[in-house]
Amino acid sequence: MLNPLRFNPRTYFFIGFLICCSLLLIGAYLQFEKKLEPCPLCISQRIAIFATGLCFLCAAIHNPKQTGINVYAVVGAVTALCGAGVSMRHIWLQHLPPDQVPECSPGLEFVFQNFPLSNTLKLMLNGTGECAKVDWTLLGFSIPELTLLAFLSLVALSLAQIWNHPKQSSFY
Repeated sequence: MLNPLRFNPRTYFFIGFLICCSLLLIGAYLQFEKKLEPCPLCISQRIAIFATGLCFLCAAIHNPKQTGINVYAVVGAVTALCGAGVSMRHIWLQHLPPDQVPECSPGLEFVFQNFPLSNTLKLMLNGTGECAKVDWTLLGFSIPELTLLAFLSLVALSLAQIWNHPKQSSFY
């Protein structure tokens, strides 16, 4: 009997890649059409979405056996979990009392041009005052809250591939 949810893992990895592309397109729409300037944590989340999507695309193109599926699933889950961690930091900053919000920093372009890379990376992962501002919501959820939900869904999609395919004994 055909199980409608049991597709080839390659199909699910490609669906994950399309989801990541959609998330990046939504971010571009909000930035360029709605004029919402991304903060350092937003950019870090976009990088994590890109990395997760790249992992999914590689898995879909490679179409490995079970051991390779497991490797891609774990790598995809780890990149998505890193993005989820950045999203949680962003949500935490947005819920801080106003007197505890860190001060705003100069723009990322200025920081990239005038500071060492280590300081720039620290800024991108710790967030600044502009990261605490909620510019847009959907159904009462801010962008980082929705992004956290997307990352957790990508983790579930990725790890589900470990059990989606019958075990095979080949590495690739």
